[in-house]
Amino acid sequence: MLHFSKSHEWIRVEGDIATVGITAHAAEQLGDLVFAEAEAAGTQVSAGGQAATVESVKAASEVYSPVSGEIVEGNAELATDPALINSDPLGAGWLFKLRLSDPAEVGALMDEDAYNAMLLAG
Repeated sequence: MLHFSKSHEWIRVEGDIATVGITAHAAEQLGDLVFAEAEAAGTQVSAGGQAATVESVKAASEVYSPVSGEIVEGNAELATDPALINSDPLGAGWLFKLRLSDPAEVGALMDEDAYNAMLLAG
C-alpha cells in the first residue's frame, strides 16, 4: 500500500524498510528530469527533512522524506536514467530506501484517495 505526503512524495513500507519517490503529479509538474540524487546511505533524515534532489529542464527541487529514518540505499539506476522518474514514478523511478526509526509516522500520511482529493481541491 502506498502512502502520500502533502509535499508529493510517496512511500511503500515493507517491514522496517520504506521505499520513497515522488508522485506522478510531482513528476509531471517538474517536466523531463535530467538529474536525481538521494542523500548518501547512512544519512539520518527526519520527517519533512531533505533527502534527495531532482532537477528538470525547468527547475531543481528538493525531495523530502515523508518519515524519519536512515537512508540505506539510493536508486543507482537514476544516475544514468533520471527519466525513470517520469516514465515510472511509482515503480522503477523510486529515489531512496530508508530504515524507519518511527513506524508510527506512516499513520500520519495520506492514502491514495486522500492524496487525490488534495490534488482536486487545488
